[in-house]
Amino acid sequence: MDGIRIVTAVSVALVRDRQVLLVRRARPPAQGLYAFPGGRVEPEETLEQAARRELLEETGLTAGPLARFQQIDIEAEPEGEPVAFRLTVFTGEPRDGEPVAGDDADTVEWFELDELAALPLTDPTMRAALEILAMR
Repeated sequence: MDGIRIVTAVSVALVRDRQVLLVRRARPPAQGLYAFPGGRVEPEETLEQAARRELLEETGLTAGPLARFQQIDIEAEPEGEPVAFRLTVFTGEPRDGEPVAGDDADTVEWFELDELAALPLTDPTMRAALEILAMR
């Protein structure tokens, strides 16, 4: 990734029963795609702090303990400039409450494994969701 700006980002794969929580992005670069709630890490935040903040902003939910699941590098050109998003994916379970879309999510829903194939997802999101649900 020489010459490409690296952006540190996080996402949270919340699992409830046999369902995973996904948001549909309302803005570019991933507009219209379903993804785990998440976003960029602010300079003063740890990865976990950023994950919890993004989860709350996009879904109104909080989570119990979070565990690091994997790190994914995703190359994109969100503003015409090539960047690599170094994405740390956390997993966990929600605390009480129902999700409500906020921030840059236009919808947020729980999905079961058999519903994922019909959704517009990136390959890394699909692979992570399948692996996380298979562990449950």
